Amino acid sequence: MLVTTGTRAAVGLRSERGPVLGAVMLSTALIALDSTIIATAVPAVVDDLGGFSQFPWLFSVYLLTQAVTVPVYGKLADVHGRKPVLLFGIAVFVAASLFCGLAWSMPALIVGRALQGIGAGAVQPMGITVIGDIYTVEERARVQGYLASVWGISSVLGPTLGGLFSDALSWRWIFLINLPLGALAFWALSRRWTEKVERSAHRLDVAGAVLLSAGAALLVLGLLEGGNAWAWASAPGIAVLATAVALLAAFALVERRAAEPVLPLWVLRRRILASGNVAALGLGALLIGLSSYLPTWAQGVLGASALEAGFALAALTLGWPVAASLAGRVYLRLGFRTTALLGVALVLVGTAGTAFLGPDASLWEVGAWMFVTGLGLGLSSSPLIVAVQSVVGWDRRGVVTATNMFSRSMGSALGAAVFGAIANTTLAARFAAPPAGLDGEVPTDVDSTTAALGQGGAVADFARESLHAASHGVFVATAVTAVVIALAVLAMPGRTEPLHFDDDPSDDAQDPAPAG
Repeated sequence: MLVTTGTRAAVGLRSERGPVLGAVMLSTALIALDSTIIATAVPAVVDDLGGFSQFPWLFSVYLLTQAVTVPVYGKLADVHGRKPVLLFGIAVFVAASLFCGLAWSMPALIVGRALQGIGAGAVQPMGITVIGDIYTVEERARVQGYLASVWGISSVLGPTLGGLFSDALSWRWIFLINLPLGALAFWALSRRWTEKVERSAHRLDVAGAVLLSAGAALLVLGLLEGGNAWAWASAPGIAVLATAVALLAAFALVERRAAEPVLPLWVLRRRILASGNVAALGLGALLIGLSSYLPTWAQGVLGASALEAGFALAALTLGWPVAASLAGRVYLRLGFRTTALLGVALVLVGTAGTAFLGPDASLWEVGAWMFVTGLGLGLSSSPLIVAVQSVVGWDRRGVVTATNMFSRSMGSALGAAVFGAIANTTLAARFAAPPAGLDGEVPTDVDSTTAALGQGGAVADFARESLHAASHGVFVATAVTAVVIALAVLAMPGRTEPLHFDDDPSDDAQDPAPAG
């Protein structure tokens, strides 16, 4: 069991547990800022280091290493405690940020981003797990507002700092800013948080960890690069995905026999956990679809500037923390499932509204639908993660939290692949049958499509119509994804009760959870 300093009476930054909450908020800020600050600095990075064709790896390699390490960290946290895992993640993330700030080439920067992902794989899920450890379900209803504020502030501050550093100082500061933040979070956690873990003999599932990491890495790699670096039906494409499936199948066999599996199969069999993980998978896919295609559509079809398109998308990340700060009060009254369903209903409205936007829509309309979607995501994501945490004790909370975050990361990879295939297939079909008189003048890929928008005349009109058709297909797919999330939430049990296991000495570790 976990023992922390302070009492259970007060909640907030000035309470006894306030320094730990503040440190978790700082740790979360590292990840939240990093997810938004780099996007606006990409042109400056490419101008300095070159490697335009390689810059997408700055995002995909980070997602790759973060996703495959999350389950391993979750198991280690349940064995050795949250504190060492979280401190390790912060240290790796800060060291990797320094490496990125000093990078001398695009390949070196990509390596640094991979190392950042390894650190982020510990920081984000462990921060959520720590909150689940030191606060009760009722207290977490109030604490959610603090964590949500971090993402809300970062959604505005990140792009602003990225542009400021790139224009006034250097793009390298988008990484170097992590050093003082990380150092402060590390110090606060080291000095102000006391954690006691019952020590006992453990057998680490090394084989399972290796198979899961390798299999998930190849799966994410195949999904991200299929149709880009190689064709789906090519020898590399088939080999990567087939190897991933084989490794994951071997992993499932190993976990059945492992004394202490890194990812216990009961996580996939228990109804509350399985439905929560499917919902997280859908959330990851939906987010990557909107964040990847909405800005391009707004610029290419509506004629918005990069800054205007960024603000339209920011409406989503502003609506999220607003709703998340209120979600705790709602789920204490209505229950986890009912609250999440209300949120998913808003997501359905927002994504459906986005799917019906035409090429003459205004940015205000785009921002309004994004804000509604963000409200829904904030109202649904918080109760879903608290629900899966509340049904297990301390010794299993790290695993279930990490599995939920792993599902979201895998959803992002799967979404990137599926939505990319939808967009590329739509464009290819239009390019294959251009209007009369435009033979030989139409664009042939996404890059030439965006370039054709500035030519004017019939070619630009065709390029704009094609980009709208491709983006529209993606927006419809995000609405369908929202339906999948709703079905997953409906599959959750009506009353969330603690799970029972054969090896539990008692059920005192679980939190009483609200009905609904």
